Amino acid sequence: MTVHIALKLAGLLLLLLGVAHTLFGRYFRWDTELASLSLFTRQVFQVHCFFIALTVGLMGGCTLFYTDALIHSGTLSQLVLAGFALFWFVRLVFQLFVYDPEIWRGRPLYTFMHGLFSLLWVYLVVTYGCALWQACRNSQPV
Repeated sequence: MTVHIALKLAGLLLLLLGVAHTLFGRYFRWDTELASLSLFTRQVFQVHCFFIALTVGLMGGCTLFYTDALIHSGTLSQLVLAGFALFWFVRLVFQLFVYDPEIWRGRPLYTFMHGLFSLLWVYLVVTYGCALWQACRNSQPV
């Protein structure tokens, strides 16, 4: 698979993940879970979830629709790719070391999703890292 195709797939996956965020609240029954929180805390949680979905969707759109610009442009595209790779690397670290395994152990669906998302974060880190490498190799000396 070429870096170009890997980036297109990453963009599509991130767009889907951004849209999927609209379903998480209903699936996890956040209305019930959040009811005991103060209005402020509940709204901060809801606003942060919205902006996570927006950020993931924008990353996906940028990656899917501006793939060539990310790979073949200059310093700005390299900075964007480095930022995306770092973002997903940190997300992977949180997946592996911050979430308590008690959340998913012994629950087949949650265990499956933990593994699936871990693989997705690895894919994104590797894809954005390879794209950064290629963008650096494609850059013209100033």
